[in-house]
Amino acid sequence: MSDLTDLLIKLIPVFPLLAVLVNGVLGHRYSHDMAHRLAWGSVGLSFLCTVIVFIDVMRTGASHEVIAYQWIFGGDLAINLAYLVDPLTCAWLLVVTGVGFLIHVYSVGYMHGEAGFTRFFTYMNLFMVSMLLLVMGNNYVVLFIGWEGVGLCSYLLIGYYYDKVSAAKAASKAFVVNRIGDAGFLVAIFLIFINFKTLDYTKVFAQVGQLSPDMATAIALCLLLGAIGKSAQLPLHTWLPDAMEGPTPVSALIHAATMVTAGVYMIVRNHAIFDLSPFAMSMVAFVGGGTALFAATIGLVQTDIKRVLAYSTVSQLGYMFLGCGVGAYTAAVFHVMTHAFFKALLFLAAGSVIHALSGEQDIRKMGGLSSRIPWTHRLFLIGTIAIAGLPPLAGFWSKDEIMAHAFTHQHYLLYSMAACGALMTSFYMFRLTYLTFYGSSRMDHHTAEHVHESPMIMVAPLMVLAFLSIVGGVVLGFPPEHGWLHGFLGPVVGVGSEHEASAGMVVLLMGIAIAIALMGWGLAHFLYVVSPATADGWAEKFSAAYRILLNKYYVDEFYDLMFVEPLKRLGAMLDWFDRTVIDGVVRGVGRITDWGASGSTWIEKHIVYAGLNVIGYGNHLAAREGRKMQSGMVHHYAAIIVAGLFLLVLVVQLFAPM
Repeated sequence: MSDLTDLLIKLIPVFPLLAVLVNGVLGHRYSHDMAHRLAWGSVGLSFLCTVIVFIDVMRTGASHEVIAYQWIFGGDLAINLAYLVDPLTCAWLLVVTGVGFLIHVYSVGYMHGEAGFTRFFTYMNLFMVSMLLLVMGNNYVVLFIGWEGVGLCSYLLIGYYYDKVSAAKAASKAFVVNRIGDAGFLVAIFLIFINFKTLDYTKVFAQVGQLSPDMATAIALCLLLGAIGKSAQLPLHTWLPDAMEGPTPVSALIHAATMVTAGVYMIVRNHAIFDLSPFAMSMVAFVGGGTALFAATIGLVQTDIKRVLAYSTVSQLGYMFLGCGVGAYTAAVFHVMTHAFFKALLFLAAGSVIHALSGEQDIRKMGGLSSRIPWTHRLFLIGTIAIAGLPPLAGFWSKDEIMAHAFTHQHYLLYSMAACGALMTSFYMFRLTYLTFYGSSRMDHHTAEHVHESPMIMVAPLMVLAFLSIVGGVVLGFPPEHGWLHGFLGPVVGVGSEHEASAGMVVLLMGIAIAIALMGWGLAHFLYVVSPATADGWAEKFSAAYRILLNKYYVDEFYDLMFVEPLKRLGAMLDWFDRTVIDGVVRGVGRITDWGASGSTWIEKHIVYAGLNVIGYGNHLAAREGRKMQSGMVHHYAAIIVAGLFLLVLVVQLFAPM
């Protein structure tokens, strides 16, 4: 079984890679049907292999290290294209391939009729390959290759509608902002190699105790910077909401379920390093708590259905970081998995709404859709209840566990931040649901006439995700802190806690979490069902605060003022310096050479005419031949250099002492 498992591990990323090559090279020669079947079929095969590997890992408890290719060797550096599959890897593989498969199937209906249909699925498969390398690699180099690969695919998919200016700008923004975090990640890799002389996880973690506290902090903070960029945490969060310019399946796959959780994966994978630095752990926790609260406040007033979900994603990622920062690694992974279920459900259901309304995304122009698109309404409501944190749906168990861990470990400020964020999450998600599906219709006449339920190829994946959102929390994490997932991940991230809560405390904290979610729901129901005029009155009364939240605290404008515009001016100055000074020096050297040769010729003519026949004629020949040497032809210069080298070697051989 071990040999079969190793073979299947190698095949997991190979199937979507083959789809990339075939669709990318030959896709224009066959029909769209063939292209999408190859795309989702390859991901389905990867998911099937993942399930078999997962069963073997669960049954035996063994980790697998598989070398696919011996790659780089030199001095102390030895890097293989190799995979490490352990319980942590399996958790991510199930999410990436399972949710990825459902989104690929959904995309067949959503992207039907698009001019770049085959190109879209080629990019999606390329993303799958990159994400699989990221979570499967057994060393930091393979991780970094996947890390950069998902960044590239994010750029390609956000800018899928490349003829749309806003999409092109959003893609560039995502690419640039991620480079900031990637710089920190690269520094961390260099520091790891300097200290351990290896980049393999198992060897690094076996020696991690030799790190000094200061070096552990430095490496952890550099890793954190990389995670902040990829997972859109403060202050590098601004790219993710703009990424909604891409097609909705892209938002669901890359910016809700998989890519943005890469930062969480990296922190959990490197928890042995983070555990050595209390300061770095505190930074992770407060970055997460601050982001969860900050993004939730912005989500309160957004009017674009996808942007509400985007800020919700940023906020929920904050909870995962908070969990990592307080040492609740299993709870963080638990929330990654449940979030993948209900957030993919919400994004795809939002896509179904947009599809039904012929592209409309403004919730102020919706309403009354519950009877017009009933399946989408029911499934969206399930996702809303799950993310709001109401039992027994999935979001309640994972988010409550993170909050409870923070409280029982005496991180009361972080708990308060998480609780406030949870209240706002419940409010803005039910606000979104009420404005979209309930009340009177605010659609224009033409849109209202063409409202229709999405085809079954789009609805069926939503049903699967809704089922997972209902039962996933109970199956994976019940009873709290002692569920199946805790035992499965225990060998990788550790188990047990010196501050484990009593049964009474667990019940009390669960009750508080339920009350918070119900308060948010009740407030949304009052403002958008019972008394809609009150919501408008509050927006007018607190207009200054409303504008600040609607404009996202003007963070983008601040970054433009402080960084973007000054860097543009600096770039213009450097461009002028390059064209005027650098190029001027180069041109000047050429002119000086030309003037020198011309002057030499003039002197030689006069010397010859003056009667210095022998000397003058010799100089004339030298100058003339010298000018020929300055021909401007690169191959002439290369020939002279080679001839000179031969002469130099000959001289050395002749005159070197015996």
